[in-house]
Amino acid sequence: MSVQEPLKAHIEALLRASALRRKSAAAQLEAEIRRREEVLRETFRRYVSPRVADKILEDVQLRDALLATTAHARAHAVVLFADLRGFTSMSEQLDPRHVVPLLNEYFSLLTEITFRHEGTVFHMAGDCLMLGFGVPLEQADSAGRAVQAAREMLTSFAELSRSWKQRYQVKAGLGIGINEGEVVAGNIGSSAYMNYTIIGDAVNIAARLCQRARAGEMLFSSTLKQSLDAQGIDVGATALPPLQLRGRSQPIDIFCVPRQSRVQLHAAPIAA
Repeated sequence: MSVQEPLKAHIEALLRASALRRKSAAAQLEAEIRRREEVLRETFRRYVSPRVADKILEDVQLRDALLATTAHARAHAVVLFADLRGFTSMSEQLDPRHVVPLLNEYFSLLTEITFRHEGTVFHMAGDCLMLGFGVPLEQADSAGRAVQAAREMLTSFAELSRSWKQRYQVKAGLGIGINEGEVVAGNIGSSAYMNYTIIGDAVNIAARLCQRARAGEMLFSSTLKQSLDAQGIDVGATALPPLQLRGRSQPIDIFCVPRQSRVQLHAAPIAA
């Protein structure tokens, strides 16, 4: 055996070991990419429906923008606030061990309905929920989606409320406020904690309408009413006296839809 043969065998062994390391590293990298994609998918699905989450992940530019800590974008959106009526009284009457499961039932019901209509959950605190339609993905029919979701929430929560009364002898209702307008969407917070959310005057008005809504009512602005009319959606709304909001020079026109009203969908009339 020549002197070169052991050297050749050693080199070949090194090459095989190097190839195995590269193959193993590639497999580990691929597994890590799949793991991170799954984490991203599960993260998005906490806020949006699975279908919307998949759309976001397919759009690399949109996905990176949502994850960027400094990215903020203007968007036209429909904002919906839902608030539990009677929560303070419930908290006084019930043991804290019972209050948390009731809140979980409440939020689970409303988020399921939100996701069915491809809305986004932006904030959940105490007994209040803030939702957006048309953001982060544009939706030409965002006004209709929001109103249909609100209608389902009021109807479904009425059934849940009856169940609570039977089980715990407590009374609860749901009030909803909706507005449409320009918002700023982005990650807001500190270096230690950030949250993807929406801010702006349109959000503030929706929150104030929700505060004004009584149990079983949906209140919305004339801006949203105009979009519904354009889409040919008649929700049986009743005009209320204009609402003067603190900090605004002019009152806003508002409309009310009680839970008993039925949403009618029909084609918008064609102008002659």
